[in-house]
Amino acid sequence: MSGTFVGMPAFPEAAHDAVADPTLRRNLRHATHTIRTRRAKAVGELADWAELREAGRRIKDHTLRHLDRYLVQLEESVTAAGGTVHWAADADEANRIVARLVAETGESEVVKVKSMATQEIGLNEALEAGGVRAYETDLAELIVQLGKDRPSHILVPAIHRNRAEIRDIFRTEMGAWGRPAPEGLTDTPAELAEAARLHLREKFLRARVGISGANFMVAETGTLVVVESEGNGRMCLTLPETLISVVGIEKVVPTWRDLEVFLQTLPRSSTAERMNPYTSMWTGTTDGDGPRTFHLVLLDNGRTDTLADRVGRQALRCIRCSACLNVCPVYERAGGHAYGSVYPGPIGAILSPQLRGTGSAIDASLPYASSLCGACYEVCPVAIDIPEVLVHLRERVVQGGPAVRQGNRVVLKPAKGHAAERAAMRAARWAFAHPGALRAGQRLASRTRRLHPRTLPGPVGAWTGSRDLPAVPAEPFRDWWQRTRGGKDGTR
Repeated sequence: MSGTFVGMPAFPEAAHDAVADPTLRRNLRHATHTIRTRRAKAVGELADWAELREAGRRIKDHTLRHLDRYLVQLEESVTAAGGTVHWAADADEANRIVARLVAETGESEVVKVKSMATQEIGLNEALEAGGVRAYETDLAELIVQLGKDRPSHILVPAIHRNRAEIRDIFRTEMGAWGRPAPEGLTDTPAELAEAARLHLREKFLRARVGISGANFMVAETGTLVVVESEGNGRMCLTLPETLISVVGIEKVVPTWRDLEVFLQTLPRSSTAERMNPYTSMWTGTTDGDGPRTFHLVLLDNGRTDTLADRVGRQALRCIRCSACLNVCPVYERAGGHAYGSVYPGPIGAILSPQLRGTGSAIDASLPYASSLCGACYEVCPVAIDIPEVLVHLRERVVQGGPAVRQGNRVVLKPAKGHAAERAAMRAARWAFAHPGALRAGQRLASRTRRLHPRTLPGPVGAWTGSRDLPAVPAEPFRDWWQRTRGGKDGTR
């Protein structure tokens, strides 16, 4: 993923610093509570919300099961409509393709629609290395870019900034990127929006190359769809002569009828609106209307590996609404940067470790960045069972990292740093396999229960730092059953 996140510490370390920032906590609490309250109201207006949610889940699952067929159909449809399709196995290949396409135009500047896929692969940094400057045009992304910052939210990348901070960023940084901020700029929303509008207008009128992602791709027609709230995306999609779209392969849907479901659930789950203010759709190229050249770069970058995991693949249903972030108690307190990924919050905790693997400290820690409260699952418009995937990924982290072949078997290579946990699990397995030893241990624990500490010692003490250590009963269940029910070994 993006180079801006390389070297990030493990989640507990990053979160420890974040929760100590009162301004960040205040900004996050205000924003997330406001968004989720509005979302609940918007969703409550639909009597068939549960049916729409189930329909979205089924459409996504069907598409993922037949992804090979629908991607080929999409390529054929895009090509027939005058576009060109490129396949990128990973971030490096995608960046090389886009850099080459931009170089062929002879341009040194591009304007961008908000795109998480291009952030995932670090496209801006790759273009800059080749002498091409990429200008973000989404207002929140512009704030992040001008502030030399990183996005911290899927829907509102600058959610961690307040109006005063944004005003200061505009005042000090806009001039280095183009038209400077007006003299005497205040932190009122209208003035900040006007400053951004004036700054971006010259970019739109000058740009010859636009780069976008897409929320959806319709296989039957080759149509791409971008939904947004400001209109800046539509400027990027219509004014440039060349349009390059980088899209994850999981964003395809089979038909226009399928798209109808998501155009109802996405806006209500994300911006709490009945429909998106701007829904832009384009199919290839059309003479005299929009870009003359269209390229679609289909990005894998770990998605095929994720698809192979029967439990983890449901993360690929995600439509990037961010509802799970806004209800997550962990995200609300730690913020998005602590996740070390362009995909923060609960969805990032299950998506990033699958796309990138669990070899790094940050990716190995992300499955534990949750209280497993289940609020994320309740609000997900495509019913991703995030807690289930988190537990599944925790198992993967404990078992180990890369798969290795041993004869005719493929096994996970043991992970480092989990020796104590593995030893405890082996001891438990042995005890449960030997009933006599288990019974003796239970009786010993009951008879010595007054001597048991209230907290665990040593390295495992952190577990009881926020939890009560369960009390050992005065009598083991087996003994109680035998005494009250009779029979050998507690059976009748």
